[in-house]
Amino acid sequence: MPIRDADMYGWNAPEKYHKLAMKLSSESCNYIQVGSNRGASGIDGLLSTAIGFAVGCNKRVLSVLGDVSFLHDTNGLSLLRQQIPRKPMTILVINNHGGAIFSLLPIATNTARNILDRYFYTSHDVSVQNLCLAHGVKHVQVSTKTDLRDSLIASKSQNVDCVIEVNSSIEDNAGFHSTLRKFTCQAMNHTLDSLSKISIPNSAFHGPVLYKVCKMEYSLYRVQLSSPPTSASANYKSSAFFREGFIISLSLADGSIGFGEVAPLEIHKENLFDVEEQLQFLTHTIKGVTINQFLPLLKGLFSSWLWRTFGIPTASIFPSVRCGLEMAVLNAVAASEGASLFNILRLHRVEFPGRSSDVKICALLDSNGAPEDIARIAADLVNEGFTALKLKVARCHDPNHDAAIVQEIRKRIGGNVEIRADANRNWSYEEAVQFAHSVKNCCLQYIEEPVESEDDIIRFYEATGLPVALDETINDYKENHFEVLSKYTHPGIVAFVIKPSAIGGFENAALVARWAQQLGKNAVISATYETSLGLAAYVQFSHFIDLQNLDILRLTNKKERPSIPHGLGTYKWFREDVSTRKLVTCRNPTNGCMGSPVADADRLIKGFQFNKTAVVRSSTNANIHMYQLETDLDNVSISINVYDTGESANNIVLVFLHGFLGTCEEWIPIMKAMSGSARCISIDLPGHGRSQLQDWVDNDVMDKSTFSIEAIAIMLCNLFDILHLKKVILVGYSMGSRIALYMSLRCNAKVEGAVIISGSPGLTNSVEREMRRTKDDFTASLLVSSGLESFLNVWYAGDLWHSLRCHPHFKKIVSSRLRHADLESLARALSGLSIGRQPSLWEDLKLCERPLMFIVGESDAKFKAIAQKMLNTMDQNVSVVNCPEIVEIPCSGHAAHLENPLSVISAISRFLRKVKN
Repeated sequence: MPIRDADMYGWNAPEKYHKLAMKLSSESCNYIQVGSNRGASGIDGLLSTAIGFAVGCNKRVLSVLGDVSFLHDTNGLSLLRQQIPRKPMTILVINNHGGAIFSLLPIATNTARNILDRYFYTSHDVSVQNLCLAHGVKHVQVSTKTDLRDSLIASKSQNVDCVIEVNSSIEDNAGFHSTLRKFTCQAMNHTLDSLSKISIPNSAFHGPVLYKVCKMEYSLYRVQLSSPPTSASANYKSSAFFREGFIISLSLADGSIGFGEVAPLEIHKENLFDVEEQLQFLTHTIKGVTINQFLPLLKGLFSSWLWRTFGIPTASIFPSVRCGLEMAVLNAVAASEGASLFNILRLHRVEFPGRSSDVKICALLDSNGAPEDIARIAADLVNEGFTALKLKVARCHDPNHDAAIVQEIRKRIGGNVEIRADANRNWSYEEAVQFAHSVKNCCLQYIEEPVESEDDIIRFYEATGLPVALDETINDYKENHFEVLSKYTHPGIVAFVIKPSAIGGFENAALVARWAQQLGKNAVISATYETSLGLAAYVQFSHFIDLQNLDILRLTNKKERPSIPHGLGTYKWFREDVSTRKLVTCRNPTNGCMGSPVADADRLIKGFQFNKTAVVRSSTNANIHMYQLETDLDNVSISINVYDTGESANNIVLVFLHGFLGTCEEWIPIMKAMSGSARCISIDLPGHGRSQLQDWVDNDVMDKSTFSIEAIAIMLCNLFDILHLKKVILVGYSMGSRIALYMSLRCNAKVEGAVIISGSPGLTNSVEREMRRTKDDFTASLLVSSGLESFLNVWYAGDLWHSLRCHPHFKKIVSSRLRHADLESLARALSGLSIGRQPSLWEDLKLCERPLMFIVGESDAKFKAIAQKMLNTMDQNVSVVNCPEIVEIPCSGHAAHLENPLSVISAISRFLRKVKN
């Protein structure tokens, strides 16, 4: 059956689509050669045929066989030992000790097992290992997915034939397919529920409802806390404590508004400064985009939407920003539909009679104090109705002190209240074990992240027996969560604490929660000190997760369990709130548990109003000013097109220089994002965009030096004087980066530093320089003779642009390259700025006096090597004060600023702060 499953469901995507969003957005597949053979009489000779196939194609072959098929052709093993010229093979044998097809048919439930074994299952006890041993063939036996993956990888690197035997079970396989059918039916029902919502007012309507975004705004808030958050140091001495964050307002064309909260925590490697730059980027790029009505189904659709709509890899957006954006989008769609956030997440209406719609809340306790004092607070919380308490431990690095607190709490509150502990990875393995042994009689439900190293988590459980919950471990991985989670199926890991703001939104949180619940583990939704707005969304999301768990229990024929308390007790830390109305929490009259009613959370979101005293400032739309400046280029008058935005801080101005075929417009999203930090200027370099030579002279007088890097550097210095720019940081890409590097090394009186994106200091070998000049001159002539559109088709077919071609905005980018007014000048720029004509700057690097940053794309091997060589050249000179930094931008190639703009923005921002300081 696994072979039939592979035939039915197998799909192989290119390596570049390893991210979920890219897979969902891909319109292409990575084709691999597949051979199939049913065999003589449906079963004979399969292994021998596979060996012949390997000989014929002269490639490494993976042959997948069932155990019965394998045993019908064991003579094929002898062929492996013959000296036939071919590459090594890997034979994968799925061994369930008999044929399993009938286990999936109705006969399996209506027939005695002994009859099935005798007449249908062809059961056997033949040892595949011994057969391989007899024929001298390497054999590996695996039982888990991880073992199988590792064995397949190992077999590819070894120059021998290998048989990998996968242990399987007829009963387990049948059970799995039964569960699969149930979940498939559930998914189909959910989809039909979604489709049934589509109204068709007229026959011209086709496709899902699209919600158009008019604008996005945000406000910075600052509210007072009653105590320092438990994420702060235990030695926090301030007398006043505050929480800061942003509230997003997303307006749709129909007048509906959705609010979202972005509340970064420093311990999650985010800060308000960087987060606001991403919000500014989104504020600019989101205007006019559409939201598909199926987006609330989650399951990768948000990731796909972010990738297709904004062209940003999902790992590059800060988790708190993505969470706030998803919250705003979901609330906007809910408002447009006249529904609640919970209702649009859970479209199907499966009833669970007797279940409360309140979400239980786990109270939060700090361990900073005497055991008796903390136990008294715990008792007061239990009297309020809390049935679960979480204690932050490892804040003072004394396990005995924390153990004493737990013991005192348990003594004070009795045994009916759950106690959870959270060490936040602050203990060594030895300290964690010491704590666990000290509280072994206290009946802790679990301890979150007890040890510093994730490699010690399972070791800790096996040494102590104290159940473990994961938190930071799953937050550390922004993509491919399941690859990480697959390491933590151990029964000693009983819960996953899921913070939407830390894991990257509701979609990622729902995926991890479902995975955990299907393994019988608890999925606990937890807050990171959000205000009532964020908590209200989490209450509805927690209820959705609770009901999702009941769905899974029903589908897997398991007994229903009471809902678990979620980690939303941080509301008690707030003295002020960003909302005029606070989240309602109360004791449920039916079960006596402290919780928050889902209906009230919905009312808070629908009627959300700002507490004006909490708003520090609101976002402003920094306008882009476009104007022309007249100057000279090698004694030829030229009009330069300029884009200008933002206000200079400390008189520092960022000047952006595009690459060949680019224009100043390609920098606008990055300029908008950074306009709050510095004045940002981009220009159309000579020959590009709207910049035009005014006084053409005779072609014989007009030589290639007119467009030389030296002439353009002088022109730019003149522009800086015209604009009264005192402190300039150049940000250049490709051709523009070579200009930026030249100016930072030879015009450093005008330049404070430079960010070099995919740049080079030139060529040193005279032969290589001559060859490159000839090549660029020929390419320039081709541009004029063939026309821009044909030239672009050839230009972007090169290997350098492989990753850019896979970008969802590639066609849009290429289309923008058609807006050059003067092909002759564009060709002259290509020729005059040839890397074969510019002076080599390798020796200049050794004398560099200005800070530099080298940015390269992850898949741009050529320029990664150049950047490293530049760094090594500068490191050789002890007089270089400002050591440069190489920043590798993930999920990008040569055009990193277009392929992954958010990561480039973060890098430039970090460099800007370095120069300012």
